[in-house]
Amino acid sequence: MNWVTHYNYWIVILLMMLGFYTIIARGNLVKKIIGLNIFQTSVFVLFISMGKIPGGVAPILRDDPTTIYSNPLPHVLILTAIVVGVATTALGLALVVRINEAYGTIEEDEIHEQDRFF
Repeated sequence: MNWVTHYNYWIVILLMMLGFYTIIARGNLVKKIIGLNIFQTSVFVLFISMGKIPGGVAPILRDDPTTIYSNPLPHVLILTAIVVGVATTALGLALVVRINEAYGTIEEDEIHEQDRFF
């Protein structure tokens, strides 16, 4: 296996590590949500790239028994995952707004500092 022919997996690994690093290293809650979205996007790219079959056609039955069909299931699952990802992002941003109203900041360290006195 040549590593250059699997460039899509390298892109997935790069996006995954970038999103994971953003979630772990940043203290700003909005940046953490952006990192989560980058991580989710890498999973989407992984599933879509695995679902593509070179030379595959849409799964419409034909008389030719040698026809290679592409599986539409990964693409359908990704559509559902995108909807769930948008809902998760909206909920996370709504929580960040409420946290900002309660604490006056969205920095994780400052929130922990204010919680220490209660």
